[in-house]
Amino acid sequence: MAVTFDLSGKSAIVTGGGRGIGRAIALGLAGAGASVAVCGRTQKELDGVADEIRKLGGKALPVVADLTVNDQLENLVNAAIKEFERIDILVNNAARSFLRSLLDLREDGWDKVFNTNVKAVWLLSRAVARRMIEQKSGKIINITTVGAEKAEVGMAAYGCSKAALKMLTRCMAREWASYGINVNAVGPGLTRTDFSKPIWSNPDIARHVAAMIPKGRIAEPEEIVSSVLFLASDAADYITGHTIYVDGGTLTT
Repeated sequence: MAVTFDLSGKSAIVTGGGRGIGRAIALGLAGAGASVAVCGRTQKELDGVADEIRKLGGKALPVVADLTVNDQLENLVNAAIKEFERIDILVNNAARSFLRSLLDLREDGWDKVFNTNVKAVWLLSRAVARRMIEQKSGKIINITTVGAEKAEVGMAAYGCSKAALKMLTRCMAREWASYGINVNAVGPGLTRTDFSKPIWSNPDIARHVAAMIPKGRIAEPEEIVSSVLFLASDAADYITGHTIYVDGGTLTT
């Protein structure tokens, strides 16, 4: 039996889709045939991604939204339904972080990280899942990180939030499996994005970090996409509640 990653006729929402890994995922889904609602906070970035998708011959809907605001979250879901009539795939990629030690991190900083990385994911997934239940099918893919497994100095809020997201992935998978909804996660290692620019833009730091990765280099955003396409496709219909780490072997060290 040949199963491909063809997503023709499917529609998707990608949060944090204006740049970095989210942008690569949005373009990858469109390249596989899906229509994509690209969500983020910067209109110019979203319009740029939408234009690229249309140049590929795909359908795109740029939606500016702050997912920590309930009304804007609901507007995103309603806009996607209005444009595409259904939501087959949700990629929860939007995230935030602060580089602060536990002694220096303020309470409101901790809350901002968890509100974006965990609470907003739950609320958006719940809103989308209600639509998917009506369809009796759907794929939800959460983007976590190796930081959910590997403690790093100054990254406690981010790492803890992503560890919570990993468990949220399993809980959603457990509760929603009977409705035909699959929920999985993809955990990138260090990837060449704006978020990690202070690391890879410094040659000395980049060499030091790359030497600690078994594959010997930092990932490119496009290398995260194939795992997302797999989990979004029919090839992953019997996989739910799992996290695929795309980390060049980082978690083996």
